[in-house]
Amino acid sequence: MSALTKSVLLFALNLLDAQLTIIWVRTGVATEGNGLMSRLLAAGDAPFFFTKLAVGALVAFLLYRFASLTVARRGMRLALTLYLSLMLVHAATGLSALGAVQPEAFLAYFARLPHALPAILF
Repeated sequence: MSALTKSVLLFALNLLDAQLTIIWVRTGVATEGNGLMSRLLAAGDAPFFFTKLAVGALVAFLLYRFASLTVARRGMRLALTLYLSLMLVHAATGLSALGAVQPEAFLAYFARLPHALPAILF
């Protein structure tokens, strides 16, 4: 996957995270865990949303711009891993809000998956 594709994916995940956070917080399903972002969200959806997008865009651009450096490539890998993990948390929150499953059961399934794959393959 190219550095540009990874940067676009990182920004898209950041955008989705911002939207889902606003939905979960405004519907009372969850709270914002980051103190600074929580204050921005208390000030309104727009300050939170545009700050989150600005920071996400800056990080995605910098990691793309310096993709030739090892530290930037590792930073991109770390950021994408964290955001993809966060999407699992958002999915668990959504399923819980809909009454489909308990979030702990949903996350426990994915936590057991790396141990189950070798048993399935061998």
